[in-house]
Amino acid sequence: MEKYLTPTYYIDSDHPKVLEFAGRNCNPVETDMQKAVSLYYAVRDGIRYNPYSIVPPKKSMKASSVLNKGYGFCVAKAVLLAACARSMKIPARLGFADVKNHLNTERLKKLMGTDVFMYHGYTELFLNNIWVKATPAFNLELCNNFSVKPLEFDGTKDSIFHVFDKKGNRHMEYVKEYGSFADLPWDTIIATLMQNYPRYFKELEIRSTDFSAEALTENQ
Repeated sequence: MEKYLTPTYYIDSDHPKVLEFAGRNCNPVETDMQKAVSLYYAVRDGIRYNPYSIVPPKKSMKASSVLNKGYGFCVAKAVLLAACARSMKIPARLGFADVKNHLNTERLKKLMGTDVFMYHGYTELFLNNIWVKATPAFNLELCNNFSVKPLEFDGTKDSIFHVFDKKGNRHMEYVKEYGSFADLPWDTIIATLMQNYPRYFKELEIRSTDFSAEALTENQ
């Protein structure tokens, strides 16, 4: 388990800001499971989901950098949750999958040219001798704007995206799994994203900065 507890360049669980955030959002007398649940909700709702925030520089993907910004896309938020867990001595690793996202905005879909998100990220936590998946991507406000049930996590079972939204429409489906990783394979991920979503990266300067407001406008 040592590699799932050790700080890395990206999962900088020994960074003072990560330690402070994790310590502030869970009680030291709690069990590991209780701490993991508290950290999940702190990252889910305390860090806004923004799929327009993907940029190539490696430093943008450090857990401490995500904290400084206060927002990030799914992979960034998964990295932060992993770092918070490791800072609390809870083994954590990263998982990735290609997903078909049926809850997309027209603007983002045009930039990406598809509704398939490659290398969607989530966190895996070792609790009560099993690995459980936790997906802290969509914050509560964004879920409400999309009319999607917020994804809950109780520490006992996998928490991945709901198949259907509140209206019974298909929400998200996993189409390809990449497995689990002790650290973030950023070079591979960003190369894949840049190759498959060229327009997204060509229009870096004109992206929206408030995906939640965009979702609310399109779903009114």
